[in-house]
Amino acid sequence: MRSGLWFPLFEELAEPTAVARLAAEAEEAGWDGVFVWDQLRWREPIREVADPWITLTAIASATERVKLGPMVTPLARRRPAKVARETATLDRLSGGRLILGVGLGGDQFAGEFSRTGEQLDDKARGEMLDEALEILTGAWSGETVNHRGKHYLIDDVRFLPRPAQEPGIPVWVAAYAGNMKPLRRAARYDGFFPVNLENVDQFAQAVATVRDLRGDNPAPFDVAVELPPGTNVAPYAEAGATWWMTGIEPGASLDEVRSVIREGPAV
Repeated sequence: MRSGLWFPLFEELAEPTAVARLAAEAEEAGWDGVFVWDQLRWREPIREVADPWITLTAIASATERVKLGPMVTPLARRRPAKVARETATLDRLSGGRLILGVGLGGDQFAGEFSRTGEQLDDKARGEMLDEALEILTGAWSGETVNHRGKHYLIDDVRFLPRPAQEPGIPVWVAAYAGNMKPLRRAARYDGFFPVNLENVDQFAQAVATVRDLRGDNPAPFDVAVELPPGTNVAPYAEAGATWWMTGIEPGASLDEVRSVIREGPAV
């Protein structure tokens, strides 16, 4: 079971050079991954928010081993052609360490969709997410992409250079444990990040559902679970977790994060 840190890029963590130093310290302390939130704003009293992609670039430049990526990006508010370029470039910069976490996102967390004119309907955002993932998969292949969907158009474009990873960048899909459509989406890709879990039994049931949906697919598949520092991770590992994500509270100070890093990953 690998260990990851999960940073909200708020307040003191809105400074990319500071987060890059934290990532380097985490790598030295034995953590396996450093992941970041993708938010445009957050609830009061949070006021300072950093861009995830610029911060991930700083992390990639400051580290050599840890996996990195957004957990998760609400892909429906990003243009897939631009994401294709960004992800391939960042994967090459990092030497093939990028993981792309995706999900629908939601306006209930900070009102960022309604305040910026983004799509509010969950069904429509789900359609946009599926189309965007189809475009990204095609773009990462290096072959010419032709996509004429309900929401996006890509007309005879080839996206080169390709990512460093073959056949492409791993995609982890976030989903609520009881929502079948996102669970089916997760089963089609490379990883599953269940959110808003109440207990290990709910986690185990969600993992079993996704694995059943995957059938006899032999490809590697990761399952991440967010747990507070100090949690006994063994029951989650037994239930199928391959990554333990240590969540950092919004507004945490640099010193508080360093304390978590120094405690080290779970054994």
